[in-house]
Amino acid sequence: MPVERLLPNQEAADLLKLVTEIAREELAPISAEYEAAERFPREQFRLLGRSGLLGLPYQERWGGAGLGYEVYLACLEELAAAWMTVGVGLSVHTMSCYALAEYGTDAQRDRWLPDMLGGELLGGYALSETNAGSDPASMSTRAEAEGARYRINGTKAWITHGGVADYYKLMARTGDGSRGISCFLVDAASPGLEATPPEKKMGLTGSPTTQLVFSNVEVDADRLLGDEGQGLPIALSALDSGRLGIAACAVGLARAALDEAVAYAKGRNQFGQPIADFQGIEFLLADMAAAVETARAMYVDAARRRDAGLAFAKQASIAKLVATDAAMKVTTDAVQVFGGAGYTRDFPVERYMREAKVPQIFEGTNQIQRMVIARHLKSS
Repeated sequence: MPVERLLPNQEAADLLKLVTEIAREELAPISAEYEAAERFPREQFRLLGRSGLLGLPYQERWGGAGLGYEVYLACLEELAAAWMTVGVGLSVHTMSCYALAEYGTDAQRDRWLPDMLGGELLGGYALSETNAGSDPASMSTRAEAEGARYRINGTKAWITHGGVADYYKLMARTGDGSRGISCFLVDAASPGLEATPPEKKMGLTGSPTTQLVFSNVEVDADRLLGDEGQGLPIALSALDSGRLGIAACAVGLARAALDEAVAYAKGRNQFGQPIADFQGIEFLLADMAAAVETARAMYVDAARRRDAGLAFAKQASIAKLVATDAAMKVTTDAVQVFGGAGYTRDFPVERYMREAKVPQIFEGTNQIQRMVIARHLKSS
């Protein structure tokens, strides 16, 4: 069902209308087919790029739209409500552009950013490792300086768009400790860089997740973003914004599940009346709606703080925590509304439930979000 939003201007309303049309006409009709076939929707990302949707929060000088995060996240929610793989993919791509847009030189931005924001280049974000997930400072992938180049060796894990991205935003060790990590822009076609076969996942099966193996991968020194040793602060800063993207995607997914549950409850008759008229179902649907609205309010509040130049890290963690937990509960309850039918693949709610799990894990597990929130409380 349509969402009533307090958007900042008519331009934002017009953009959201375009996004909703693309989501409804180009994405939703093929989402189940692609997910069942574990097929990555590369052409759909090119469509988003041609429509100007891959660079919404970035500067117009390099092909972005120069819009605030509040509007960007509203668009992300609409896309995720139609197809979670695309919503999450756009969020990851946006995060993969962050280091270049915020920490790169103008020469670096002029060289790479227009194609990244225009959809010609799709990005991945290579931070995690098998033994360095919640603790990224313990990563072991290393980039050794050799004259005007770096030689990279190591393995990254859980990489969204692994094997299909055109470039990766890589965090690798150039020194010791948490201050010895640097950020690089690595071409996916670089000799020595290989993606392993995709992980077999319970959800988001249209989005490949792989390991990336770096075997003596050489990159020029001009692919270092920011200063040596600045990589971890860049990564953590990107994650603050990335968590808002995941929160918006989770709200979109929960909303899709709620819409399906409401429609089914209104049309399913038992004991001579629609099951939507039974109080047990009414209250379940009401709680689902309240969870969706609350989660949306959390990410909108954090986005408005970000757009105003205020600190928003705590609010981003709260939004990610609340929205992803809500998505898990709402999708589970949607399956319950459908009863036995909800446990079959004849209806999309079982897929929504499977897809709702991973947002509680990536961009920092929800246990990590609670740690971040607690640290802000103790330091205030």
